[in-house]
Amino acid sequence: MRSQNRTSSQRTRNITVASVAVAGALALSGCTSQVQNGWLPGSRDTTSNTGMVTDLWVNSWIAALTVGAITWGLILWCIIAYRRRKGTVGFPRQTSYNLPLEIFYTAIPLFLVVVFFYFTDRDQRAIDNPNANPDVTVNVVGKQWSWDFNYKQGGIVKDNVYEAGTQTHLNGTPVDLNTLPTLYLPVGKTVTLDLTSRDVIHSFWVPAFLQKRDVVPGHPNTMYFTPEKVGTYEGKCAELCGEYHSEMLFQVKVVSEADFQAHLSGLPKGLLDTTYDRNPDLNQK
Repeated sequence: MRSQNRTSSQRTRNITVASVAVAGALALSGCTSQVQNGWLPGSRDTTSNTGMVTDLWVNSWIAALTVGAITWGLILWCIIAYRRRKGTVGFPRQTSYNLPLEIFYTAIPLFLVVVFFYFTDRDQRAIDNPNANPDVTVNVVGKQWSWDFNYKQGGIVKDNVYEAGTQTHLNGTPVDLNTLPTLYLPVGKTVTLDLTSRDVIHSFWVPAFLQKRDVVPGHPNTMYFTPEKVGTYEGKCAELCGEYHSEMLFQVKVVSEADFQAHLSGLPKGLLDTTYDRNPDLNQK
């Protein structure tokens, strides 16, 4: 009997030590920048919107995990506290309802939904608030399977200029980044992207920007942000758009205003219009 008690006591200590170790590891890992960023790509200061999106994401997970921990704790407590004891005869006392508990189970989820809705709606409105007088306006045109960029006159853009992307073929060799369509943006300047399509539905996605917008034929879409960190960011089409969808890659280079102006000065004048648009349903090429 003593041996059994010692074994049980040792098992309890082992479980306690393991639990403390796991809790400590989780607490320490929470101090890393990756965890504080919610394992999202990029950083908080990539654009004017990334910090807001990161906070919404991380705080939503904190709230969800807290609710989950409380729920699982109450379940385990009920299992232990109200377990059937030895020598118990018959059924436990049957309760048809518990009004305070039912009000609690209704009010708390409703409160959580309202809170989540409020913060999501607040941040979404801020992200989708149009720039009154953007420094840069670019018409980003998706096409099978590349991108065109029309830099529109206005703000710090002196003339209409354009850059037409060509399809990059993935043949098993590393992608030559110098051949990818590249969108240039000036750091610290307000940007409006007008998103249109020449053929089918595409999706403009720069993971580090934490924003994605569908590009639907006949239904222009927009993105508003201010690039705040110089660098080169990978982009891709996030909507299955045909046989070579995986090849529809691009880059975004956030540079100084001087470098931005230097790049625009080497581009052809004018804008690429709808001449190259087609309707795939009518097999127009």
